[in-house]
Amino acid sequence: MTEKDKSEKTAPLPRTWDARAARWLVTPLVSTWVTPNHLTTLRLLIGLAGGFYLACGDFLYVNIGAFLIVLSNFVDHTDGELARISGKTSRIGHFYDLAADALVTVLLFLGMGYGLGVVAAHSGAEWRVPPAVLGGIAGVAVAVIFFLRMRIEEMAGKAGTQQAFAGGFETEDVLYLLPLVTLTGVVSPFIIAASIGAPLFAVWVVLDYVRVTRRQRPAKETRQVWSSR
Repeated sequence: MTEKDKSEKTAPLPRTWDARAARWLVTPLVSTWVTPNHLTTLRLLIGLAGGFYLACGDFLYVNIGAFLIVLSNFVDHTDGELARISGKTSRIGHFYDLAADALVTVLLFLGMGYGLGVVAAHSGAEWRVPPAVLGGIAGVAVAVIFFLRMRIEEMAGKAGTQQAFAGGFETEDVLYLLPLVTLTGVVSPFIIAASIGAPLFAVWVVLDYVRVTRRQRPAKETRQVWSSR
């Protein structure tokens, strides 16, 4: 049995459909020079392009941006699957992946908000709160969520940040519906909802972080007591 066969045999089958598709695509790359970090960079570049097009405000560009964000979200699964089946894992690569995830998601909201501001400036529409500000609020909340989830994962492992799962889909897979938002022209309600929902979810993650921190503290103190004996 080759090393490739061994790695594929020991790596558990992904739960979600997109991760399974990603594994199928990256399996031929196991024995090549391509590393998970290369795929993370590709995901980041596609996401940056998506955020740029969303910020343009034009209907065509916004939809191109939405499809690029969806593509970036799918490519995000490829680096992790390649790392699992090839054994090319690293702590730096893991944090690089998390940072890319956070940046692309933040740019999604910032880009949509800015794009709405561009449209409003041309049409004369008035917003009580500038849409770019609303997008910024959602983006900052998302950044806080990513940072705290990273800290929770460091303390409690991946099980501590496990997403809701049903029928082969996870919570984050809702991003695959983004083109429906842009194609149907409901970007404004989407940004308004995100500027409210993201901060509320960030509050929940903060409370979860406090709970995990308190739960980890007694265990840490116990280890310190035993090490001092």
